[in-house]
Amino acid sequence: MKNISNRFANITAAILLALMFCMAFFSQLGDSATMDELAHIPAGYSYLSQKDFRINPEHPPLIKDISAVPLMFLDLNFPIDHSSWTNEVNGQWWLGNEFIYQSGNNADEIIFWARMPMILLLMLLGWLIFKFAKDFFGNKVALLTLTIFSFSPAFLANGSLVTTDIGATLGLVLATYFWLKFLKSPVKKSIILAGVAFGIAMLCKFSLILLIPFFAIITIIYAWMKGKKYILKYIGTALLAGIIGIIFIVWPIYQLHVINYPPERQLSDTSEILASFPVKILKDLCIRMSDIPGIRAIDHYFLGLLMATQRTATGNTVYFLGTISKTGWWFYFPVVYFLKIPLAFHILTLLSLLLAALAVSKPFWVNTSQRIKSWIRNHFPEFSMLVFIAIYWITSISGNLNIGIRHVLPTFPFIYILVSIGIVSASKRIKKLYIFVFALLAWYIASSLCCFPYYLSYFNEIGGGYKEGYKYVVDSNYDWGQDLKRLKTWVEENNIEKIKVDYFGGGDVKYYLGDRYERLDSQSGPQKGWLAISIGQLQSGKGNPVPGFNDPARYYEWLNEYQPEARVGTSIFIYHIE
Repeated sequence: MKNISNRFANITAAILLALMFCMAFFSQLGDSATMDELAHIPAGYSYLSQKDFRINPEHPPLIKDISAVPLMFLDLNFPIDHSSWTNEVNGQWWLGNEFIYQSGNNADEIIFWARMPMILLLMLLGWLIFKFAKDFFGNKVALLTLTIFSFSPAFLANGSLVTTDIGATLGLVLATYFWLKFLKSPVKKSIILAGVAFGIAMLCKFSLILLIPFFAIITIIYAWMKGKKYILKYIGTALLAGIIGIIFIVWPIYQLHVINYPPERQLSDTSEILASFPVKILKDLCIRMSDIPGIRAIDHYFLGLLMATQRTATGNTVYFLGTISKTGWWFYFPVVYFLKIPLAFHILTLLSLLLAALAVSKPFWVNTSQRIKSWIRNHFPEFSMLVFIAIYWITSISGNLNIGIRHVLPTFPFIYILVSIGIVSASKRIKKLYIFVFALLAWYIASSLCCFPYYLSYFNEIGGGYKEGYKYVVDSNYDWGQDLKRLKTWVEENNIEKIKVDYFGGGDVKYYLGDRYERLDSQSGPQKGWLAISIGQLQSGKGNPVPGFNDPARYYEWLNEYQPEARVGTSIFIYHIE
């Protein structure tokens, strides 16, 4: 393959990102609010309009702030006198419903404009991934990586939603890019930029707290590679960068968000939220600092971090491979990754690994230690990406929060880059390899386009595609409430006077269906008439509970005798039972 000029690479990158923008924009137009958007949209608006951070503290504010910027130009009613704001402790779901659906606002207008900045963040992420790969590995790797990214069903699914997953991925790539620049040249400018980027990442999602051990590991190893005398110097400058991020980025941003959050309210909220937190010393410290002027801002960050940690440890009720559990499975993320990532990319990954193994000139047991050190020294960015992938995946696998592939999304850009490096490197040695690679890319792109606009429900061919993937796993992997507006259209087109609905998501059924809606109580046994059931609810009511699961189970087994009359989008089954 010939060398690629910067001009050609930049133009091609712009075209790829423009295509991705169109796919992300048009795919979300028919989607109703997903579950987490019900909390994140009003939270962001409350931060900007009220300067009060009582809602949704388990996520940092930056991404929610960005999503709320367009909403500030709309004439919206915020339910400041409603109990969900005045009395409830973190009443995010109730407030979300009240703000979006019950306060005289146009719900679809709010959701549309809140999502627009998210799509722009997706474009920024794509550009940043391209720049990262281009600066460290060249134009060919950058374009191959961006092609994989631009047609990734996972990024197309989550890139238009008001959630923190794309923001976390962006924060990770941004912080790593500037940290590697700092390691290579630890001058004043690079230290400051690394610190600022680290601070921005800390404001995107609490899972990026893993950047601390990640940066610590690669900093020490980089310094050790240069010589033992550099270790203390690099540790000192790394600590300085971290302090810059926390003191000059995270703390001031949080300070702006608690200006109108009454200290006594913050204290009482913190006390109630942490009532069941298991580590007493951390709980007491957080509570004691929550109403101290100046300190209470950074304490609110600490609160969110504790909440996120506790949720990861406790988990959620989840349907997976025919079973129901609250404690999760260690193999959840590997299985979901295998089923929800296009097969063509899995083949590219295996091909890259195989070609890398074949390129090894000596058996792996010959001079292993010396060769590993040499490889790390000459391929430090690749080594760094492998370290982060290992840290993030080990942490995710060991946790109990098994609710979506989106939780390991930050590792995807590095996986894409590493696979692209292997393919491009091998193409220099193997003539006409690019023909096979282009065929796999065509398959990859076709697999993505065939799923439009149902990217959230994407599964590869082994997973049964977007129509059958729910048999393996649901929640944000498949059914996050995105089809409620499509249900409204179906009900109107079919002149259904009454329909019982069991819905999971961020929409409000009454808002869309009006008097046609009746609540379906999943625990009340067999029903008659028209029934609309979210597939996530259906699978949870049919799955076999694991030992120790004591919540209601198998309450939808009676529907095994019936076939759905219709299907709305991908995620709502319609039954007509007489």
